[in-house]
Amino acid sequence: MKKDETLTFSLWMLIYPLFFGLIIWAVYWFELTFGYDFKDFGVNPRTLSGLKGIVFSPFIHSSVDHLYSNTLPLMILSSALFYFYNKISWKVILYGILLSGFLTWLIGRPSYHIGASGLIYVLVSFIFFKGVLAGNKRLVALSLVTVFAYGGMFWFIFPIEEKISWEGHLSGFIVGLLLAFVFRKEVLRKEKYDWERDDYNEDDDPFLKHFDEDGNFIEAPSDSPEGGEDSELFVNYIYKEGNRDDE
Repeated sequence: MKKDETLTFSLWMLIYPLFFGLIIWAVYWFELTFGYDFKDFGVNPRTLSGLKGIVFSPFIHSSVDHLYSNTLPLMILSSALFYFYNKISWKVILYGILLSGFLTWLIGRPSYHIGASGLIYVLVSFIFFKGVLAGNKRLVALSLVTVFAYGGMFWFIFPIEEKISWEGHLSGFIVGLLLAFVFRKEVLRKEKYDWERDDYNEDDDPFLKHFDEDGNFIEAPSDSPEGGEDSELFVNYIYKEGNRDDE
């Protein structure tokens, strides 16, 4: 099987997600240390001043619990994005932040919507639907793992808790689905076995050389490494002496 040259690991695929996590924690630390409150930089729906939250809201969090619940999923999902979709990873993140923030600005309740959860829902939705649409077994497997790990998040795109920005979650989910269709062209080539390749030649296949045109097994000639009727077969036995009762 030909190795997929597009799926390669780079240390930056771990550094970037770690950098994201450090930024959101650094912003919260700055608020606590110097007594600032950045919630006014969140998305305030249908107000001109609230537009700035489209860019800044993913970096602002209300509490340590809020930070903790967003940090790990953000780092894990962004790592998967950079590894499996490296060529379009930054586009997905940039468009995901801008589009989900703008959609939240359109449909959100009159309040400040903050946190990286909108981007997290973009990543969950994109990774799942992109894997299904791509038809690549690696990406399908990634989709199944994503559903298994984060499928419970689906319920939070509905207004089940007043203090949670379900509008931001729903916006992220919709944008992730949209981006999966926008980038529906495969990022990874479909894996092909040798016999599926255009330059495949049956006469050069070492396995098929053991069979004739009718599928009958052909015994190897005696002078071949595999031997024939005159070849000797050596079998080594490894045993350990021990005491046993005579039968």
